[in-house]
Amino acid sequence: MLAEVRGINEECGVFGIWGHPEPAALSYYGLHALQHRGQEGAGIVVTDGERLRAVKGEGLVNDVFSNGKLDKLEGHAAVAHVRYATAGGSGIENVQPLLFNSTTGSLAIAHNGNIVNATRLKRNLEQQGSIFQTTSDTEVLAHLIKKSKLATFEERAKQALSLLEGAFAVCILTDHGMLVAQDPQGMRPLSLGKLGDAWVVASETNAFDIIGAELVRSIDPGELLIINNDGCRSTRYVEKKDRAICTMEYVYFSRPDSDIDGINIHMARKRLGKQLAKEIQIEADVVTGVPDSSISAAIGFSEASGIPYELGLIKNRYVGRTFIQPSQDLRERGVKMKLSPVNQVVKGKRVIMVDDSIVRGTTSRHIVKLLKDAGATEVHVVISSPPLKNPCFYGIDISSDSELIAANNSVDEIRKLIGADTLTFLSVEGMVEAIGRSDEEKNCGHCLACFTGEYPTDIFSDTKLPHEKEFVR
Repeated sequence: MLAEVRGINEECGVFGIWGHPEPAALSYYGLHALQHRGQEGAGIVVTDGERLRAVKGEGLVNDVFSNGKLDKLEGHAAVAHVRYATAGGSGIENVQPLLFNSTTGSLAIAHNGNIVNATRLKRNLEQQGSIFQTTSDTEVLAHLIKKSKLATFEERAKQALSLLEGAFAVCILTDHGMLVAQDPQGMRPLSLGKLGDAWVVASETNAFDIIGAELVRSIDPGELLIINNDGCRSTRYVEKKDRAICTMEYVYFSRPDSDIDGINIHMARKRLGKQLAKEIQIEADVVTGVPDSSISAAIGFSEASGIPYELGLIKNRYVGRTFIQPSQDLRERGVKMKLSPVNQVVKGKRVIMVDDSIVRGTTSRHIVKLLKDAGATEVHVVISSPPLKNPCFYGIDISSDSELIAANNSVDEIRKLIGADTLTFLSVEGMVEAIGRSDEEKNCGHCLACFTGEYPTDIFSDTKLPHEKEFVR
């Protein structure tokens, strides 16, 4: 099996637009803004009111939609998706949006998250005669909608969504409208925007910026939007529950220029760094961050501590995602391909290295070694989140607890394993305080399960982790 150097990955990004003469082109730009959320597959499905047409493939957005492939996607609405392929789940059939054709109407689904009761739902559906065409848990939703006996599509969708448990931000496209749903806890980010008379939805608000749309608001937990030629109408498919947005969206996954619940990601990460500086006292000469997600936190740490920030590590932006065999030697080569120390910045200096998280510890160990080989006299590692001790069942590929270094080692043991002079993690309380809260009561909570082990939903004995979630055929 191949392994990725970074060791932690988001599942995907969702984009949708209704009421625009160039939905495919705008979806293409929107997917570029969301490319960091998935690099293994991309797809766009467009409707002209009579037929759904799809273009999708494995690879980056530029590669999938090259050579004029978008030219045939004419219409007024689209859903689009970028995907991180989990283990066993690669293949064109699993690239979203998933498109389903039937005599009673076609639909396309783009989904971000993980349905924790998908296995038992699939088993029940198969017993009723359903035949699954993909190995993705997203297909469960389509079968539930089609199996429903309720009168309208909206009622069938509500019933199907109410049966799902877990984290899901969903965009469903038909010839007659677009339905957008957020899971009952709102664990995955999803926002509504406006571009002239067109309605837009996206996993991150930076996708609105690239197409010139205006942010309207975040979509509420348990909310269902019905978007069609009559406009945008809000309803609910379940009773309102407390918000439990994934904290790692603020710490690592979302782009710095995105906002979640009115909180800017870059500013939240700066506050995480400042909170770290409040919680610890380290004598050092220079602060540096691990590119890219830790730069904001490193700047915040520098501002609060008074220790100057320097660009001590450079990222090679032309390597891409480097998948390598999981041997120690090849892992080290992979890190060297991606990061290089600036020798004159770190040589003879006591360096504070700020990073967002530690998963297996492999990357941290090699970065510490890079800095010390470049002449750093001391390397103090500070992490802008608490130790990752528990797997995530909600759509982030955080490994099983057997692979999480913090699940099996104390902080000091981790420090020794990565070769740092000191190692400090941010406290759970400090992280929540630093991220901040929206003034709106509806957006008041975080999912902290990977840090605390307290999951906001039931986890079943047959629940699949994201890296193993696609069903075995």
